[in-house]
Amino acid sequence: MQSETNSQFNAELLCPAKPGGGAPWAFIVLPREASEKLPRRGRTTVEASLNGHHFQVTLEPDGQLSHWLKVSKEHLEAAGVSVGDVVDLGIRPVDKEPEPEVPSDLQEALEAAPEARVVWDETTTIARLDWIHWIVSAKQAKTRAKRISDACDMLASGKRRVCCFDPSGYYSKALSAPKVADTQEIG
Repeated sequence: MQSETNSQFNAELLCPAKPGGGAPWAFIVLPREASEKLPRRGRTTVEASLNGHHFQVTLEPDGQLSHWLKVSKEHLEAAGVSVGDVVDLGIRPVDKEPEPEVPSDLQEALEAAPEARVVWDETTTIARLDWIHWIVSAKQAKTRAKRISDACDMLASGKRRVCCFDPSGYYSKALSAPKVADTQEIG
């Protein structure tokens, strides 16, 4: 990987106001100059180094033309850090974007729509990542179900890329980094 795409910076580990999902976690919003070196404004997978602890993670768009990084409890513990700490973070884009995990509801819909499945299988990894991102970014179950149905229809008609979806969240304001908790405690 070329060094001009690598970034190294210090950042504070932030606590999300609504962590959800059970296990505690933290996050970091990347400086814009680090994000600008990445290959895309949407979801992007990177090799990360948090105070010397190495792992692979998919960055999420923050809706401000940058990205944010979710740091799991396991990565916090492995790096020996906690919320509120200022950490050394290094990132570099992966050489090849890994195949995204297909949500079970989308998988079932694709299995029930063979024409859509053929086009799905012929698209690029990045295109599949964008389709999945569009679907999982729905805020309501009803919207998600409609997007899955629409995706199958569009794919079955030969459409390989989702349209009308801003994977950066900047123009639609649909995506953002988590809100920071009032207290920086993780438990």
